[in-house]
Amino acid sequence: MAMKQLDTILKFEKDNEQRCADQLKLAENEYQQNITRLQGVADYRLEYMKRLSQRAEQGLDSATYRHYHAFIAKLDTAAKQVEIAMRQAKALVEQSKSIWLKQRQKVKAVELLRDKRLQKMAVAAQRAEQKMFDEIATQQFVRRALR
Repeated sequence: MAMKQLDTILKFEKDNEQRCADQLKLAENEYQQNITRLQGVADYRLEYMKRLSQRAEQGLDSATYRHYHAFIAKLDTAAKQVEIAMRQAKALVEQSKSIWLKQRQKVKAVELLRDKRLQKMAVAAQRAEQKMFDEIATQQFVRRALR
């Protein structure tokens, strides 16, 4: 395979690797955002529970208690939804990481192939150069012998 073809393949594979890395970064960001959301919902729920406790100490009618309880139930539902989204985001991170690692292996393989090709070309060039020097030395020897 010619060097130009290897260079083209290497560029293509590196571009794919970059796209895979970008996808992984997006997936990781989404996962982190879900962790932050879940923490926010948990913090808000805790704060709301504290308010309920404070209001209960002062006296609380049943309608207000039901309102607090219903809102806390909504926060629990929201937390469950965020947990689901977080698990999905984590799975996407793992999948994206696997895809990126496979693509990275492809890049490494093409780089190795390219390096081997360069080595072969260098060896061939050295041999050609040595052959040329040997030929020059032989010609000089023959000329001296003829004199």
